[in-house]
Amino acid sequence: MRQWNGKRYWLVGASEGLGAALAHRLSKMGVSLVLSARSEDRLQELAQSLPGRAEVVTLDVTDLESLAAAAERIGDVDGVVHLAGVYWPFAAQEWDAEKANTMADVNFTGAMRLAGVVVPRMLAAGKGHLVFTGSLSGYRGLPGAAAYSASKAGVMVLAESLYCDLRKTPVEVQLLNPGFIKTRLTEKNDFTMPFLMEADDAARVYVEHMSGDNFKHSYPTLFSWLFRGGLMLPDGLWYKLFS
Repeated sequence: MRQWNGKRYWLVGASEGLGAALAHRLSKMGVSLVLSARSEDRLQELAQSLPGRAEVVTLDVTDLESLAAAAERIGDVDGVVHLAGVYWPFAAQEWDAEKANTMADVNFTGAMRLAGVVVPRMLAAGKGHLVFTGSLSGYRGLPGAAAYSASKAGVMVLAESLYCDLRKTPVEVQLLNPGFIKTRLTEKNDFTMPFLMEADDAARVYVEHMSGDNFKHSYPTLFSWLFRGGLMLPDGLWYKLFS
Protein backbone atom coordinates (compact mmCIF):
# COMPACT_ATOMS: atom_id res chain seq x y z
CA MET A 1 0.00 0.00 0.00
CA ARG A 2 1.42 3.36 -1.05
CA GLN A 3 2.16 5.91 1.66
CA TRP A 4 0.82 9.32 0.67
CA ASN A 5 1.62 11.73 3.47
CA GLY A 6 4.51 14.00 2.53
CA LYS A 7 4.58 12.99 -1.14
CA ARG A 8 4.65 15.53 -3.99
CA TYR A 9 2.49 14.90 -7.07
CA TRP A 10 2.05 16.81 -10.30
CA LEU A 11 -1.52 16.75 -11.68
CA VAL A 12 -1.68 17.72 -15.36
CA GLY A 13 -5.26 18.68 -16.19
CA ALA A 14 -6.35 19.58 -12.67
CA SER A 15 -8.52 22.65 -13.16
CA GLU A 16 -11.94 20.96 -13.02
CA GLY A 17 -13.86 17.69 -13.10
CA LEU A 18 -12.00 14.54 -12.16
CA GLY A 19 -8.69 16.41 -11.88
CA ALA A 20 -10.03 18.87 -9.31
CA ALA A 21 -11.78 16.09 -7.36
CA LEU A 22 -8.57 14.07 -7.30
CA ALA A 23 -6.66 17.13 -6.06
CA HIS A 24 -9.04 17.47 -3.11
CA ARG A 25 -8.68 13.81 -2.15
CA LEU A 26 -4.90 13.74 -2.40
CA SER A 27 -4.55 17.03 -0.54
CA LYS A 28 -6.60 15.68 2.36
CA MET A 29 -4.22 12.71 2.47
CA GLY A 30 -1.20 14.95 3.01
CA VAL A 31 0.07 15.14 -0.57
CA SER A 32 1.77 18.35 -1.70
CA LEU A 33 0.40 19.13 -5.16
CA VAL A 34 1.52 20.88 -8.30
CA LEU A 35 -1.59 21.82 -10.28
CA SER A 36 -1.35 22.34 -14.04
CA ALA A 37 -3.71 23.22 -16.86
CA ARG A 38 -4.17 26.19 -19.18
CA SER A 39 -6.54 28.21 -16.97
CA GLU A 40 -4.60 29.97 -14.21
CA ASP A 41 -7.76 31.45 -12.66
CA ARG A 42 -9.40 28.07 -12.12
CA LEU A 43 -6.16 26.55 -10.87
CA GLN A 44 -5.64 29.36 -8.35
CA GLU A 45 -9.22 28.98 -7.14
CA LEU A 46 -8.68 25.24 -6.71
CA ALA A 47 -5.36 25.70 -4.92
CA GLN A 48 -6.92 28.09 -2.43
CA SER A 49 -9.72 25.62 -1.68
CA LEU A 50 -7.38 22.73 -0.81
CA PRO A 51 -6.44 21.91 2.79
CA GLY A 52 -2.78 21.25 1.98
CA ARG A 53 0.03 22.83 0.04
CA ALA A 54 -0.52 23.41 -3.68
CA GLU A 55 1.50 25.18 -6.37
CA VAL A 56 0.08 26.41 -9.67
CA VAL A 57 2.04 25.96 -12.89
CA THR A 58 0.12 26.75 -16.07
CA LEU A 59 0.98 24.92 -19.27
CA ASP A 60 -0.38 23.68 -22.58
CA VAL A 61 -0.01 19.95 -23.25
CA THR A 62 -0.07 20.63 -27.00
CA ASP A 63 3.19 22.58 -26.63
CA LEU A 64 6.30 20.51 -25.91
CA GLU A 65 8.33 23.56 -24.86
CA SER A 66 5.61 24.52 -22.39
CA LEU A 67 5.68 21.03 -20.84
CA ALA A 68 9.47 20.89 -20.69
CA ALA A 69 9.69 24.34 -19.10
CA ALA A 70 7.05 23.37 -16.52
CA ALA A 71 8.90 20.17 -15.62
CA GLU A 72 12.14 22.11 -15.20
CA ARG A 73 10.42 24.67 -12.99
CA ILE A 74 8.66 22.04 -10.87
CA GLY A 75 11.71 19.88 -10.29
CA ASP A 76 11.57 16.65 -8.30
CA VAL A 77 8.19 14.99 -7.79
CA ASP A 78 7.12 11.56 -6.56
CA GLY A 79 4.48 11.13 -9.23
CA VAL A 80 2.73 12.60 -12.25
CA VAL A 81 -0.94 12.10 -13.16
CA HIS A 82 -2.12 12.79 -16.69
CA LEU A 83 -5.74 14.01 -16.66
CA ALA A 84 -5.82 16.59 -19.46
CA GLY A 85 -8.60 15.97 -21.93
CA VAL A 86 -11.17 17.58 -24.21
CA TYR A 87 -14.32 16.10 -25.71
CA TRP A 88 -16.94 16.87 -28.34
CA PRO A 89 -19.40 14.20 -29.51
CA PHE A 90 -20.12 13.95 -33.24
CA ALA A 91 -20.63 11.23 -35.82
CA ALA A 92 -18.59 10.73 -38.96
CA GLN A 93 -21.43 12.26 -40.98
CA GLU A 94 -20.93 15.56 -39.10
CA TRP A 95 -17.13 15.37 -38.86
CA ASP A 96 -15.55 18.46 -37.34
CA ALA A 97 -11.88 18.38 -38.31
CA GLU A 98 -10.81 21.11 -35.90
CA LYS A 99 -12.42 19.47 -32.89
CA ALA A 100 -11.25 15.99 -33.91
CA ASN A 101 -7.67 17.14 -34.28
CA THR A 102 -7.83 18.98 -30.97
CA MET A 103 -9.02 15.83 -29.19
CA ALA A 104 -6.14 13.89 -30.73
CA ASP A 105 -3.61 16.58 -29.84
CA VAL A 106 -4.74 17.15 -26.24
CA ASN A 107 -5.88 13.69 -25.20
CA PHE A 108 -3.37 11.43 -26.90
CA THR A 109 -0.43 13.44 -28.18
CA GLY A 110 -0.52 15.50 -25.00
CA ALA A 111 -0.04 12.30 -23.01
CA MET A 112 2.78 11.29 -25.37
CA ARG A 113 4.52 14.64 -24.89
CA LEU A 114 4.15 14.43 -21.12
CA ALA A 115 5.62 10.93 -21.06
CA GLY A 116 8.54 12.09 -23.17
CA VAL A 117 9.26 14.86 -20.67
CA VAL A 118 8.84 13.00 -17.38
CA VAL A 119 9.93 9.40 -18.06
CA PRO A 120 13.60 10.28 -18.68
CA ARG A 121 13.61 12.44 -15.56
CA MET A 122 12.12 9.63 -13.48
CA LEU A 123 14.60 7.08 -14.80
CA ALA A 124 17.48 9.46 -14.06
CA ALA A 125 16.14 9.99 -10.53
CA GLY A 126 15.66 6.25 -9.98
CA LYS A 127 12.04 6.66 -8.92
CA GLY A 128 8.66 7.75 -10.21
CA HIS A 129 4.95 7.03 -10.46
CA LEU A 130 3.22 7.87 -13.75
CA VAL A 131 -0.56 7.54 -14.01
CA PHE A 132 -2.60 7.82 -17.22
CA THR A 133 -6.33 8.38 -17.70
CA GLY A 134 -7.87 6.30 -20.45
CA SER A 135 -11.59 5.61 -20.90
CA LEU A 136 -13.99 2.71 -21.32
CA SER A 137 -14.71 4.25 -24.73
CA GLY A 138 -11.16 3.37 -25.80
CA TYR A 139 -11.74 -0.40 -25.82
CA ARG A 140 -13.64 -0.62 -29.14
CA GLY A 141 -15.14 1.64 -31.78
CA LEU A 142 -18.37 3.37 -30.77
CA PRO A 143 -20.94 5.44 -32.68
CA GLY A 144 -20.57 9.20 -32.49
CA ALA A 145 -17.17 8.95 -30.81
CA ALA A 146 -14.56 8.16 -33.46
CA ALA A 147 -12.19 10.98 -32.58
CA TYR A 148 -12.55 10.74 -28.80
CA SER A 149 -12.45 6.95 -28.63
CA ALA A 150 -9.39 6.84 -30.88
CA SER A 151 -7.58 9.42 -28.74
CA LYS A 152 -8.28 7.47 -25.55
CA ALA A 153 -7.35 4.15 -27.16
CA GLY A 154 -4.01 5.75 -27.94
CA VAL A 155 -3.53 6.76 -24.31
CA MET A 156 -4.36 3.24 -23.16
CA VAL A 157 -1.91 1.55 -25.51
CA LEU A 158 0.75 4.15 -24.64
CA ALA A 159 0.35 3.31 -20.95
CA GLU A 160 0.35 -0.44 -21.62
CA SER A 161 3.53 -0.21 -23.70
CA LEU A 162 5.30 1.96 -21.14
CA TYR A 163 4.32 -0.53 -18.46
CA CYS A 164 5.87 -3.32 -20.54
CA ASP A 165 9.14 -1.41 -20.78
CA LEU A 166 9.29 -0.02 -17.24
CA ARG A 167 7.75 -2.74 -15.07
CA LYS A 168 11.16 -3.95 -13.86
CA THR A 169 12.51 -0.44 -13.25
CA PRO A 170 11.90 1.93 -10.30
CA VAL A 171 9.35 3.81 -12.44
CA GLU A 172 5.77 2.63 -11.80
CA VAL A 173 3.10 3.05 -14.48
CA GLN A 174 -0.64 2.80 -13.91
CA LEU A 175 -3.73 3.24 -16.06
CA LEU A 176 -7.31 4.02 -15.12
CA ASN A 177 -10.20 3.73 -17.57
CA PRO A 178 -13.31 5.41 -16.16
CA GLY A 179 -16.77 5.40 -17.65
CA PHE A 180 -19.11 8.39 -17.62
CA ILE A 181 -18.26 11.06 -15.03
CA LYS A 182 -20.56 14.01 -14.38
CA THR A 183 -18.49 16.96 -15.63
CA ARG A 184 -18.73 19.93 -17.97
CA LEU A 185 -17.57 17.64 -20.78
CA THR A 186 -20.22 14.94 -20.40
CA GLU A 187 -22.93 17.62 -20.23
CA LYS A 188 -22.48 17.79 -24.01
CA ASN A 189 -23.99 14.31 -24.41
CA ASP A 190 -27.64 14.17 -25.47
CA PHE A 191 -28.15 10.52 -24.49
CA THR A 192 -28.67 8.66 -21.23
CA MET A 193 -25.30 7.81 -19.69
CA PRO A 194 -25.35 4.46 -17.81
CA PHE A 195 -23.58 4.30 -14.44
CA LEU A 196 -22.92 8.06 -14.46
CA MET A 197 -20.53 8.85 -11.57
CA GLU A 198 -20.03 12.01 -9.57
CA ALA A 199 -16.49 13.36 -9.92
CA ASP A 200 -15.71 12.79 -6.24
CA ASP A 201 -16.80 9.14 -6.44
CA ALA A 202 -14.65 8.65 -9.53
CA ALA A 203 -11.70 10.28 -7.73
CA ARG A 204 -12.15 7.94 -4.76
CA VAL A 205 -11.80 4.90 -7.03
CA TYR A 206 -8.85 6.59 -8.74
CA VAL A 207 -6.98 7.05 -5.45
CA GLU A 208 -7.77 3.51 -4.32
CA HIS A 209 -6.16 2.15 -7.46
CA MET A 210 -3.19 4.51 -7.25
CA SER A 211 -2.61 3.28 -3.69
CA GLY A 212 -2.08 -0.30 -4.83
CA ASP A 213 0.34 -2.13 -7.10
CA ASN A 214 -1.94 -3.28 -9.93
CA PHE A 215 -1.35 -1.76 -13.33
CA LYS A 216 -4.83 -1.21 -14.77
CA HIS A 217 -8.34 -0.60 -13.48
CA SER A 218 -11.49 -0.02 -15.53
CA TYR A 219 -14.60 1.22 -13.76
CA PRO A 220 -17.45 1.21 -12.81
CA THR A 221 -16.84 -2.54 -12.69
CA LEU A 222 -20.22 -3.75 -14.00
CA PHE A 223 -20.20 -1.22 -16.84
CA SER A 224 -16.59 -2.09 -17.70
CA TRP A 225 -17.52 -5.73 -18.28
CA LEU A 226 -19.52 -4.66 -21.33
CA PHE A 227 -16.48 -3.06 -22.97
CA ARG A 228 -13.87 -5.56 -21.81
CA GLY A 229 -16.11 -8.45 -22.82
CA GLY A 230 -16.76 -6.70 -26.12
CA LEU A 231 -13.17 -7.36 -27.13
CA MET A 232 -14.10 -11.03 -27.45
CA LEU A 233 -17.25 -10.46 -29.52
CA PRO A 234 -17.11 -11.00 -33.28
CA ASP A 235 -17.07 -7.72 -35.21
CA GLY A 236 -20.44 -8.42 -36.77
CA LEU A 237 -22.16 -8.85 -33.42
CA TRP A 238 -20.44 -5.85 -31.78
CA TYR A 239 -21.39 -3.43 -34.54
CA LYS A 240 -24.89 -4.84 -34.80
CA LEU A 241 -25.35 -4.07 -31.12
CA PHE A 242 -23.64 -0.66 -31.01
CA SER A 243 -23.99 1.00 -34.38
